[in-house]
Amino acid sequence: MENERWILPDGIEEVLPPEAGVIERKRRELLDLYHSWGYEFVIPPFVDFLDSLLTGTGSDLDLQTFKLTDQLSGRMMGVRADITPQAARMDAHHFSSEEPNRLCYLGTVLHTRSDGFAGTRSPLQIGAELYGHAGVESDIEILRLMMKTLEMTGVQNVYLDLGHVGIFKGLARQAGLNRHQEAALFDVLQRKALPEINELLHTFELDESHAAMLSKLAELNGDGALAEAAEALQAADEPVREALAYLTKMAEQIAVWLPNVPVHFDLAELRGYHFHTGVVFAAFVPERGKEIARGGRYDHIGKVFGRARPATGFSTDLKTLMLMAGQERDILDEPAIFAPWSGDLVLREKITFLRAAGRRVICALPGQQGGAREMGCSEVLRLDGDSWELHPV
Repeated sequence: MENERWILPDGIEEVLPPEAGVIERKRRELLDLYHSWGYEFVIPPFVDFLDSLLTGTGSDLDLQTFKLTDQLSGRMMGVRADITPQAARMDAHHFSSEEPNRLCYLGTVLHTRSDGFAGTRSPLQIGAELYGHAGVESDIEILRLMMKTLEMTGVQNVYLDLGHVGIFKGLARQAGLNRHQEAALFDVLQRKALPEINELLHTFELDESHAAMLSKLAELNGDGALAEAAEALQAADEPVREALAYLTKMAEQIAVWLPNVPVHFDLAELRGYHFHTGVVFAAFVPERGKEIARGGRYDHIGKVFGRARPATGFSTDLKTLMLMAGQERDILDEPAIFAPWSGDLVLREKITFLRAAGRRVICALPGQQGGAREMGCSEVLRLDGDSWELHPV
């Protein structure tokens, strides 16, 4: 039987040169970017207690989390499927200041199945979170940082999808929906199946005004969605009107800070519904049907850790972004230098100097097969008189 030990599980991939080098280089650049904006880098554990990993996240993340039993404590543990809850715990438990706190992170997460966001079960999640501020300004800062991340990774033609989970939550509460009714309506709203929505609302036996507003929600998308919503949801309670006003402010600020980014509004888009509490946003490119980066507001997730704080953030998969941008060319074009194996002090000093200057120097090994050309080098060090000089291959 053929040896198949090299085969990886579905959705799990290894990253080889030159792509691995490109990802590592971009990782450093992005973390330096976040640092320049005041975001401090944290490294949460890859495995954590399950109740910490799933705090405030709902059933979606629960189904995506690999679970195991801790042999030391007997408690259930999980392999993280999202770093955001861990960052929220850090803010609540380790930082006592009441001022805004900015954290960033980068690490592998593991999913039980691909959700289509990254096309993989092991995304390299990178993101930033801002705690301690509840205004539009902090959401805009996070949104700008997300867009800067996409720009730095070479992703082009990005447009934004913007919504607010408070609109649906407020309408459901105003209509008096119970938990099961809300979940059923949530499901059909995601498909924007108007006949199903109206049929379901009919079975709920709601007040005509409430049913009309919930039904209209599926149609409130596009450039003019906010103006249309202001007209269609006039009978909505104050929380819904506040959510619409918040989205309007977001749109005004996006026009100031990101004037060249197209924005699409979708008031029935409820991604992260069980996790987010306010505005939600996602970045798309025309050739992909799934978002390439996403984020939004998730206030008070730290309550279970002892400190409820306003919170907003974004995350994306760095491997997917680099694959989309095709930046492996950066490494392929980087020339390398081939050096002979020698204990010559002058040669050793020359190699040290070249490496300190950022050049790649590959030393030959005694008895190896292949020389400079086979090793992918464009230059070779040769002794010219008393000095070692570079020569083209």
